[in-house]
Amino acid sequence: MPRDNAGPDFIEALARGLDVLRCFGSRRVPMSLTDIATATGLARPTARRIILTLEHLGYVRPTPEGVVLTPRVLELGMAYTLSTGLWEVAHPHLRDLVTHTDQAASVAQLDGSDILYVARVEVPKVVSVRVDVGARLPAASTALGKVLLASLDADGLRAALETPTRSPVTPRRQRTAEDLDAELREIRARGWASTDEEVAAGIRSVAAPLRDGDGRTIAAVNITAITAEVSQERLIEELLPLVLSAASAISREYELIHSAPQRVVAPGRTASPARG
Repeated sequence: MPRDNAGPDFIEALARGLDVLRCFGSRRVPMSLTDIATATGLARPTARRIILTLEHLGYVRPTPEGVVLTPRVLELGMAYTLSTGLWEVAHPHLRDLVTHTDQAASVAQLDGSDILYVARVEVPKVVSVRVDVGARLPAASTALGKVLLASLDADGLRAALETPTRSPVTPRRQRTAEDLDAELREIRARGWASTDEEVAAGIRSVAAPLRDGDGRTIAAVNITAITAEVSQERLIEELLPLVLSAASAISREYELIHSAPQRVVAPGRTASPARG
């Protein structure tokens, strides 16, 4: 069935292929053809042809239990992450943050009403919070998301919150629009956000914005702690300054890279300076 508001140049077959890839979501178990057809709303013959195409391209593979994604799918997500330069800039600072806080550290960006994790450094522990790059969570219930939502103007915030979530996670706590608006005003004023068991029991977090040279928030960085290990008081008094320091360092280096003159070299020609 054609998409609403799709123009004449819209390629429905490509959209359906992406629908099939997205339907795997955070599932860690193989999906049958029936599962895929049901999740995407496609007819079984159509879903089968798409799966065979994706298998030929190396993005999925069949198993006795069903179809699974292959690691090649990471190319699609990492192409964006690497193109922004955020991964290269943030990763060493995330490692340092993990070393000094003994907590997992992440970078996320806003995608509608969700956050999308684009970088992550785990900490080796018996009990830890497992989050993969590419995972989604509801923005309004996470420290990362609140920082990002707080950076939007009124129209941008309304549009973001009206976008249906694609996260498989249902937050433990729901808040009214008035409560969220008041909290976002406070976050704008102080420059950071925290959460305490809002997404899941036993997890608290603190986050700060990453900004470009014009002061625009482009992402957010956080650490995630287990409540049994880190009190809310220690999170704010001892660990937040380290997060703020990492955010400043990442923002500074990101701007240096993006403001540095680039040189474009055409085959057989002398390099000429250009702004990237």
